[in-house]
Amino acid sequence: MDNNKHLLVIRLSAMGDVAMTVPVIKSLLDSYPSLKITVLTKDFLTPIFSGLENVSIHIADVKARHKGIKGLWKLYNELQSLKIDAVADLHHVLRSNILKQFFRLDGVPFVQVDKGRKEKKALIAKKNKIFIALKTTQQRYVDVFAQLGFPFTLPVANFLSKRKLPNSILGVTGNNSRKWLGIAPFAAFSGKVYPLQLMGQVIQELNNTNKCKIFLFGGGIKEVNQLEEWTKAYNDCLNIAGSLSFDDQLALISNLDLMLSMDSGNAHLAAMFGIPTITLWGVTHPYAGFYPYGQEPNNALLSDRSVYPLIPTSIYGNKFPKGYENVMETIDPYAVLDKVNLLLNKK
Repeated sequence: MDNNKHLLVIRLSAMGDVAMTVPVIKSLLDSYPSLKITVLTKDFLTPIFSGLENVSIHIADVKARHKGIKGLWKLYNELQSLKIDAVADLHHVLRSNILKQFFRLDGVPFVQVDKGRKEKKALIAKKNKIFIALKTTQQRYVDVFAQLGFPFTLPVANFLSKRKLPNSILGVTGNNSRKWLGIAPFAAFSGKVYPLQLMGQVIQELNNTNKCKIFLFGGGIKEVNQLEEWTKAYNDCLNIAGSLSFDDQLALISNLDLMLSMDSGNAHLAAMFGIPTITLWGVTHPYAGFYPYGQEPNNALLSDRSVYPLIPTSIYGNKFPKGYENVMETIDPYAVLDKVNLLLNKK
């Protein structure tokens, strides 16, 4: 296919999956600089793509203007007016399947990501589990572009540049010469969340060192309340949730020295910028292909499979058998502290 083409990239959610498209799109454009990319995604995720040249955003308003079949037809007509030459569907859900049928009307090439459902099912099986590392999500994205006629090799490290900190952020963070540590202690499902009493112990110990400024990331009323409790209890902690826009949070993340996160979106946001990222894993596992891009394998601290051999019990952390509620208690908080101190001292 001619390099001077306009590609539509579909990835509506979730935040981490959208973030994982960034190094792929960046590397694609490095290999084919004449390409024009339009990303179809949700409005609040738009800041993720800031800094990528030749990339435009088209908003999918799936709760209003583009809701239902009629709404998707309207969306298709909006996209058709952009003169799209080919579509890379990195989401492969019902909405994009419907769009695929619309694009067929014009004969536009439309390739959908292979999510590897069969091998993922074998990975999380209770019986006859096949415990092997699967293809990474990023590589699955790369394969879509190859099928469209744009093959390239994803580099080990191809990150976004650090973003400038505006005064609005500096007014919150203050000017501080100490190391900046981000901590994102929550995830969408409980099976991926480090016990709060253990995370509180980690935060207390780090606060007592007086060597780093700790920024707490999260969302949701219950989560924000917990972050506020830690902020009030520990003088070197600052709750970012609710105080900065998503755009400003990304700028702050890009300036961190280290991120400590669950298997969740914040890990992938930090990885976009090449920030060293420690991830804590519960009932999920890096073998499913969702490990943050460009991170050292030993930056992952895993729950003990010798005690809980059914890990991973699900791909997204939403399912686990009885008795697996506390798998993350097998991750010693002092192991977390040792890893944090090791990586901070490298900076």
